[in-house]
Amino acid sequence: MTLNCQEVLDEIHREIQPLIGRGTIPDYIPPLAKVSGKKFGMALQTTDGQSCEIGDAAERFSIQSISKLFSLTLAFRLVGTSLWKRVGREPSGTPFNSLVQLEYERGIPRNPFINAGALVITDIILEHVDDPQKTYLSFLQQITGIPSVKISKTVYQAEIKSGHRNRALANLLKDFGNLRHNVEDVLSFYFFQCAVMMNCTELAMASLFLANNGEAPVAGEVVSQRHAKRINAVMLTCGTYDAAGDFAYRVGLPGKSGVGGGIVAVVPGRMSLCVWSPALNSAGNSYAGTKALELFTTKTRLSVF
Repeated sequence: MTLNCQEVLDEIHREIQPLIGRGTIPDYIPPLAKVSGKKFGMALQTTDGQSCEIGDAAERFSIQSISKLFSLTLAFRLVGTSLWKRVGREPSGTPFNSLVQLEYERGIPRNPFINAGALVITDIILEHVDDPQKTYLSFLQQITGIPSVKISKTVYQAEIKSGHRNRALANLLKDFGNLRHNVEDVLSFYFFQCAVMMNCTELAMASLFLANNGEAPVAGEVVSQRHAKRINAVMLTCGTYDAAGDFAYRVGLPGKSGVGGGIVAVVPGRMSLCVWSPALNSAGNSYAGTKALELFTTKTRLSVF
């Protein structure tokens, strides 16, 4: 099927206007509360080199939990499937920062995309690299081909000051023996990842390897085809907090969201997408962004189902 991607995105941009701003701006990280809820951007990158965007797709925002996708990828590169000894790969069914579930399951997080799971993945990376912050940024710069990718120091400091529940999760993981490094070192690197600033076009490029059998156009093989398949599977079942089932029902693509309002999604073999709109639904996913991706798969019939 011949697909005019720009035409489809332009249609979505017109139809989504009444929904932009619907939802709630998160205020527990103060810099996020200052972002206008009227922002909306969307971009896609295809495996054959097409690039399309609409709206505020060139404006950088705090990627927040989308960062978990790239830390999981880094961990796969470092230790392969042995990482599953310390974290599961099942949907959580509870909020992404649940202490109750972690206590009940005795320190083994349900999956790498909830906060406890990402803290374990962060700990794994710390075991294998000398300068994790530099390594993480260099990895993002490598797979996007964009050397200007960086963090917001303002967001980073706000994360440190407001991350009380993440500290509780990290200390609980430490108590169960599933963190091997100092809690503050793990938290510092975790908050660093969340504070990365990227835009829709950059995030679509950064996740394109997942649509292309593990290969990035500008960097070659990022992970093996097998590992790309596994990451996509975990994204589909766990990537949008405890609304993963609803997201699969509505959108039908592997996706990873963040409370900064961004969502990346992958059409295996075809393309990657990113949408950004800061106002969130009750599950912590972008309200307008989720609807925009639903419109995309409805119009193009590119759902995996």
